[in-house]
Amino acid sequence: MAKKITVVGGGLAGLVAAVVCAEAGAEVTVHEAHRSLGGRGRAIGGPYLAHEGAHVFYADGPHWTWLKERGLIGALGRPAIRDYRMGFVRDGRMRRLPPAAFVRMMATGPRTAPVEVDFHTWAAGRYGERAARIAANAISVVTFDADTGRLSAAFVWGLLRRVFAPRPPAVRWVIGGWQAVIDRLATRARDLGVRVELGSRANELPDGPTIVATELSSARVLLGDDTLRWESGNCVLFDLAVCSARGDRFICWDLDGGGFHESCSMQDPTAAPEGETLFQIDVPIRPGESRPEATGRAEALADLAVPGWRDRVTWRRSGTARHRTGALDLPGRTWRDRPAIDRGDGVFLAGDMVAAPGMRGEISVNSAIRAAEGALRALRVAGQAVR
Repeated sequence: MAKKITVVGGGLAGLVAAVVCAEAGAEVTVHEAHRSLGGRGRAIGGPYLAHEGAHVFYADGPHWTWLKERGLIGALGRPAIRDYRMGFVRDGRMRRLPPAAFVRMMATGPRTAPVEVDFHTWAAGRYGERAARIAANAISVVTFDADTGRLSAAFVWGLLRRVFAPRPPAVRWVIGGWQAVIDRLATRARDLGVRVELGSRANELPDGPTIVATELSSARVLLGDDTLRWESGNCVLFDLAVCSARGDRFICWDLDGGGFHESCSMQDPTAAPEGETLFQIDVPIRPGESRPEATGRAEALADLAVPGWRDRVTWRRSGTARHRTGALDLPGRTWRDRPAIDRGDGVFLAGDMVAAPGMRGEISVNSAIRAAEGALRALRVAGQAVR
């Protein structure tokens, strides 16, 4: 029988799954509803490389090893020493250093925290209310949640240790960002014989092993399974290009409100025209807060991180990301409790909100590999059944 596997969704997870299956010799078809591949890994075309979400990588997980082994990462960038200006907003002012209590927390804290307790309760009991709030706001760059303290202590503490614990930094900036990796994945898939159908929306499950690599809301409809739900964040993304100036910050954390500011072009000159600097500012939307109000807070953060930007702006845009910012674990839950990858009957889920470790794009890669391995096993079982 034909060794066919169908992948629904041509984002990061779908492309990784397609490559894994094709490398094993399967005949793979990818159905992508949009006219271009990439999903949340897309960046806009034109002179500004502005992403729909995160644009950095962490090089300390299996996702990075998988990408690197296949030559999918490409060249890395880094900001010049003169541009590497960090900042921490506290009490409405930009500071050069984080609070001492936060530094002590990250330097002396335990390796793990309890799953059953919310982070604020756990951290406040050990380090005090103020330090707990600061730590929760510091890691909102990963959760995109306005009340990160309500999440599982184990979940939040694991993220904090990964990002802030004193050790060699694992952050990597790929030239071209996630979009460049998506493009190389797509080329790799096509070189392996993967058939890619753009503008092809799957309204029902096909026959044979199938990997559903879509947002949970779309998977819920396609599979008719209302249990496919999980907690996610809600934030404003504010992209800003300005004429370059020496006082602009490369990266800063808003410890008052959970916002985050980072340059896209100081480490990757291809992200903006010469003489300009591109930034992205993320601000979690508070309960009951309107998009204009949240955008106003993002602009206020820009006032501190990019002084005088309103007189230097060359391009700007803003948007929201709701339930599109990766999985968040509430107290009593871990990544193992998220929607299972294996749905039975040869159907598998992949994406950034399913039962696989990592954060955001890493979950997509790790779940896609597992889903592909499951689909290949299902294919072998089906082949044995017809012999």
